[in-house]
Amino acid sequence: MANTQFSLYIVLCGDDTYYTGIAVDVDKRMVEHSSSPRGAKYLRGRGPLKLVYSEIAGDRATALRLEYRVKRMSRIQKEALIDGCESLQKLTKDQFTAAG
Repeated sequence: MANTQFSLYIVLCGDDTYYTGIAVDVDKRMVEHSSSPRGAKYLRGRGPLKLVYSEIAGDRATALRLEYRVKRMSRIQKEALIDGCESLQKLTKDQFTAAG
């Protein structure tokens, strides 16, 4: 489990809001969000759900820090990440230089 790679993902909800999360298996997590009690409470009743972004973020600790940063981003910044104008690697680099 120590070498497990987590992905950060962003879901576009039916009400035009974004949900950000992390998972080892994003496809499995999307199924859980759509049809399982294990899905995020925020997403209940907000379908249809569309996965709009997914990228490997690293180990759990790194993924959690990135998730926190992305959740604090403005909608415009999230859309830049989704469109490829911003990179998760840059967020990671900025994170470690800011902690420094």
